Amino acid sequence: MRCETNERSRWNHPQWLSLLVAFVLCGTPLPAETRIKDLADIEGIRENQLIGYGLVAGLAGSGDRFQTQFTIQTIRNLLDRMGLTVPQAFLRVTNTAAVMVTATLPAFSQPGTKIDVTVAAMGDATNIHGGVLLLTPLRGVDGQVYALSQGPVVTGGFAAGRPSLGTVSSLNHPNTGRVPAGGIVERPAPSVMPAAEVRLQLRTADFANAARIASAINEKFKNGDRPVAVATNPALVAVTTPADQPGGSAAFVAELQALRIETDQAARIVVNERTGTVVVGSQVRIAPTAIMHGSLSVEVQTRFEVSQPAPFAQGTTQVTPDVNVNVREEQTRHVALGKDATVEDLVRALSAIGVTARDIISILQALRAAGALEAELEVI
Repeated sequence: MRCETNERSRWNHPQWLSLLVAFVLCGTPLPAETRIKDLADIEGIRENQLIGYGLVAGLAGSGDRFQTQFTIQTIRNLLDRMGLTVPQAFLRVTNTAAVMVTATLPAFSQPGTKIDVTVAAMGDATNIHGGVLLLTPLRGVDGQVYALSQGPVVTGGFAAGRPSLGTVSSLNHPNTGRVPAGGIVERPAPSVMPAAEVRLQLRTADFANAARIASAINEKFKNGDRPVAVATNPALVAVTTPADQPGGSAAFVAELQALRIETDQAARIVVNERTGTVVVGSQVRIAPTAIMHGSLSVEVQTRFEVSQPAPFAQGTTQVTPDVNVNVREEQTRHVALGKDATVEDLVRALSAIGVTARDIISILQALRAAGALEAELEVI
């Protein structure tokens, strides 16, 4: 399919650089079919969060300072386990940083599986770039050790200069990094394989999608007059595993997740006023309405003038403010939208009158308050 538009020169206007609008440019969108695998998760098959406390060594003087007592205590404990006793007064931690290590344990992970870990400085270290994470156990919420992590830290950034002199140059966030494949699973993940019943948990609760998933499953796996799948609520679909399914539960779940359904999308507009971003879904419709928009700006400028007396005069130097107030009101611009107007029509019309992203946010909020915008407006 090829889409063309004659409005390219209008969309390149600098006022639109901070505006991101997602909508369809080629008429009515075709029905989208999505795999059940992308819409729902299997109850009992989930990831688990792991956390640990460790040390990153090998830093070039950018580690923790002497005031960070827990780093010194950790180093002493580590050296004691290795048979070394060092007085605290002789310890310097500028090449070492105390870090929190986090990771995600995938479902059904077996011992020996490698996972990525994230490392974040928790003291006053300025940069952990180039450091090496020492052997750190990662524990689950039950206190059990599920993985061990170790390896070089990749930060994707750097920091250079001397903060004491006020000359520092940094890229990205060098206090946080990752150790790719730096964790090794030592204990199987606590996962439950569904047997007699598979319960599908929709990632976004929706009555229409839950009913369509149940209908597609019943169409694929017919069991006489008895339905195989039942949508118990908008976020859960219960599926009975056929007793004669070849390959058992694993093969049934794989075939189940491969089914495709036509999803129903909610009409929603997401607005981020901090960045001036507006994301509009293709299902949004606008009732016939007229939009009039103008702006009023008030500018106050204060300049200080110095009055200097003549030489040998008895007067004193005086500073007098000169205040100027300028008020500008732009001419009102208007847009009329007819019946069955779409987001494309609205955006093209607003582009034609040269409104900014901030103006569009205000206009969308006003349309929603007037009842002319048939969508949910979410501000993040």
